[in-house]
Amino acid sequence: MTVQEDTTYDVFETDMGWVAIVGGDHGIIRASLPETSPGSALDAVQPEIGTAAHAPEQHADSRMLITAFCAGEAVDLADIPIDTRGVSPFFKKAWEACRSIPAGETRSYRWLAERAGNIRAARGAGQAMARNKLALLVPCHRVVGSSGDLHGFGGAGLPLKSRLLAMESDR
Repeated sequence: MTVQEDTTYDVFETDMGWVAIVGGDHGIIRASLPETSPGSALDAVQPEIGTAAHAPEQHADSRMLITAFCAGEAVDLADIPIDTRGVSPFFKKAWEACRSIPAGETRSYRWLAERAGNIRAARGAGQAMARNKLALLVPCHRVVGSSGDLHGFGGAGLPLKSRLLAMESDR
């Protein structure tokens, strides 16, 4: 019998918009990109929010770091623990590699695939970023095409990806 882990969530306003996070004992399991309203941020963390209890106090440290990041401060969101249980080994390695990309820098999908263990799996690395449920914490905005062109991005799309990269390079 599997015991259901208690999950909690928080939704808060940042300089870039509303962000929602859901977490449990092993770290954050889902995070939204900045959204235009609390409701749209909460919609972005479905279905993980499920029966989660609203417990801002449980996420005070994460909230502080994400808020500072969205205000343009040089903080490392890799300090926020994430829960990658249930994620495929390739995706887990791709997400870990993505978290190692320094702020203000970019890497290609091919680089990401190589770090995840299969240099020929650039498309797989792209899928790992497309299915990234830990927006900002796994900074997929730092992954670009081999030509340096920006490709796919959730939430507000490529304008947000461009804005995040510009903000990081201005620090």
